[in-house]
Amino acid sequence: MPLHFRDQTQMTMAKIKHNNFLDTVNEVITDAAKQGVLHLYAEGEDLTGRTIGVGGNTLYHFGATGYLGLEQDPRLKSAAIAAIQQYGTQFPLSKSYISHPLYNALEEKIGQMYGQPIIITKNSSLGHLGAIPSAVDDRDAVILDHQVHWSVQNACKLLKNRSIPVDMVRHNHLDMLEDKIKYHSRKRNRIWYMADGIYSMYGDSAPLHQLMALSEKYSQLHFYIDDVHGMSWAGRHGTGFVMDQLKELPDNILLFGTLSKTFGASGAVLVCPDKKMHQRIRTFGGPLTFSAQLEPASVAAASASADIHLSPEIYSLRNELKELIQYFNDLLSKTDLPLVDKNISPVFYIGTGMPKTGYNFVNRLMEEGFYVNLGLFPAVPVKNTGVRITISRHNQREEIAALVEAMAHHYPKALEETGTDPGRVRHAFAMAVPKTGAKVVPGDLDIRLENSITKVGKEMWNNLMGAHGAMDWDGLLFLENCFQGNNLKEHNWEFRYLIIRDGKGKPILATFMTAGLWKDDMLAKESISKTLEQTRKYDPYHLTSRALSLGSLFTEGNHLYLDRKHPLKDRALNILMWTLETLGHKMGAKMTVLRDFGPDEELGKFFKDQGFVRIQMPNSCAVDLTGRMDVETYFSQLSVRNRRHFRKEILAFEPEFQVDILASCHREQLQQLIALYGNVHRNNLGLNTFSFPQRVFEAMSDNPHWEFILLTLKSSPQTPIGAMFCYKNQNKTYVPAFVGLEYTYVTSHYTYRQLLYQTIKRAIAQGFIHIDFGLTASFEKRKLGAVVSERYAFVQASDNYVIELLGTM
Repeated sequence: MPLHFRDQTQMTMAKIKHNNFLDTVNEVITDAAKQGVLHLYAEGEDLTGRTIGVGGNTLYHFGATGYLGLEQDPRLKSAAIAAIQQYGTQFPLSKSYISHPLYNALEEKIGQMYGQPIIITKNSSLGHLGAIPSAVDDRDAVILDHQVHWSVQNACKLLKNRSIPVDMVRHNHLDMLEDKIKYHSRKRNRIWYMADGIYSMYGDSAPLHQLMALSEKYSQLHFYIDDVHGMSWAGRHGTGFVMDQLKELPDNILLFGTLSKTFGASGAVLVCPDKKMHQRIRTFGGPLTFSAQLEPASVAAASASADIHLSPEIYSLRNELKELIQYFNDLLSKTDLPLVDKNISPVFYIGTGMPKTGYNFVNRLMEEGFYVNLGLFPAVPVKNTGVRITISRHNQREEIAALVEAMAHHYPKALEETGTDPGRVRHAFAMAVPKTGAKVVPGDLDIRLENSITKVGKEMWNNLMGAHGAMDWDGLLFLENCFQGNNLKEHNWEFRYLIIRDGKGKPILATFMTAGLWKDDMLAKESISKTLEQTRKYDPYHLTSRALSLGSLFTEGNHLYLDRKHPLKDRALNILMWTLETLGHKMGAKMTVLRDFGPDEELGKFFKDQGFVRIQMPNSCAVDLTGRMDVETYFSQLSVRNRRHFRKEILAFEPEFQVDILASCHREQLQQLIALYGNVHRNNLGLNTFSFPQRVFEAMSDNPHWEFILLTLKSSPQTPIGAMFCYKNQNKTYVPAFVGLEYTYVTSHYTYRQLLYQTIKRAIAQGFIHIDFGLTASFEKRKLGAVVSERYAFVQASDNYVIELLGTM
């Protein structure tokens, strides 16, 4: 990618807008709401737990998280009603001053359940906000599982204000976790790993025994675990999945349980075996200190539920639920439905892959009389959309059997109607793909997938793609020669060329793709990349993934030709998606990136429906030279302000420079230019990529399609201080692809602006009609007459880790 800069004082890439993550969440949730699967209102004058009213229909309820059904237990209801009648609707006073009369009994009962010091909180979100900043010291570090509940991640943002490092690792990725522990162990006191006991979407669990073994290896390791979805249906006295697995909590664990969901009341509980830390959090825990306490009704209901949990009855209730869970598992095992994680929890997840397939499937089930939850970004990666089904004691066996029958009937219909197949879904979830899986049937389309541009007709390719950047036929041949057979793995790319024609040979779609090693933070905040680059000094492949991309890291511009008016356009796009998925699986890609699209709503919706997240990239810049005969005419059309800038900061300095146009360089010269390029690359983290091999620059010097604009000072003509590496596209497009600078002169002589000016002069002198200035530095380029356009990438990752890295860390 062209690495330019946006101001005269510091070499830095123009930044992407880092509200991307929230923008994407808003887009996805809004789409789902329009499809009638989110932001619904329950209807009816009463609720039983077995059914729920939605849209004028009564549906069997398979979306509740009250797995034992205690929220409908008469004892909890009676206790809540009596508390309101006796004490009122609330006790409006902080617990720091005085607690409600019912609180003492509740705390004693919950403490008896766990056998450990506990703290009752208003809810788990406020509990995390109070506990985490109190528990984590300024000398500590935090590592988050990327699927840990949002409320934990949100609370950890407060730590960054205290310069406490907060890192993230892929879900249940213990090797990655251990690497982070090793990194922080040299500088930090305690290292906190924060995870869920039972994860709310797939129903899978944290690998607790492996984590305990890791803590024996690293004494600094501590754990903060949110187990609200493991509560009541597991563990002694219903204390949860974590307690069930570990039996006793060691001092290096803080555990969050819930008094809502399966517990049937309201509130949350923090279990803290470390008595000193318990006292610290209890004494002053932010929201725990200043927030209003639980309402009397909630305290009374929780106390009534605690009585049940402390009695043998809890085990009979759990056995009833366990039998229903096993029954559901048995029925599912007789179908082809892709159950993502078979386990003993009451949470089940049927993968649908693309969001639009999830919308279709949920709506079909609702029409059949079943309410289920849609699992959607950001709770899961976009391409891992699916249906979350929860089993509770309210559900009856005949309703469970009917649900499985309805899912088995409608699932293939939802896939077919949304243009996907079981193989694509299973690929998305890294599940075994049936050998009889459906394949794309081309019909009357001619589909060619080649591994070299030499197998593609030069004239045809240039007619379709040749006007953009360095991606004409000769430019791609140059790339193939440079990025194969290198020593370092990041310098070796696989190339694929896809051309789809109709039965008459007319092109509908054309593109090229590359697969190679990318840095996961390529589009992240510069501050994030700066931190990661410190780690890469001793671990050069830290947080890197194999990526499959339209285009390449060397090219910019429109990487996709599409005949929008062709009646088979949609089929061609679906074949492109299938091709990307198939190639990504074969090549081991963890991420797929569709690059450099404008604000195209039609294509944007299509890509999002296919499971891609939209990320805003730096703006692209281009100059149209059509009909302009000389430099004076061109610059006379600038605005008054920009002409003043041009005279003062560019023309005034031009006499001090010697400008040379080099078709090739001798060895010493080339090394000087490579050094200038290296200056830019090392200091430019706005688009953080691996550097290019020296072979690329040597090939430029030997290739007739490349030339160098070289700047030296007349007072020191042997020492280059700036260079532009330019590609001469065969379709009359001039491409200043890369820049090199000696920083000493950037401020004093405006060397970058001088290079832009000399580039425009050179393009006009050679009769080019277009300059592709590429991404970034739009402020600088706009001053010299460039047209600036918004650009977007669409990213699909094997998990949400990369998306979190780009948007929220």
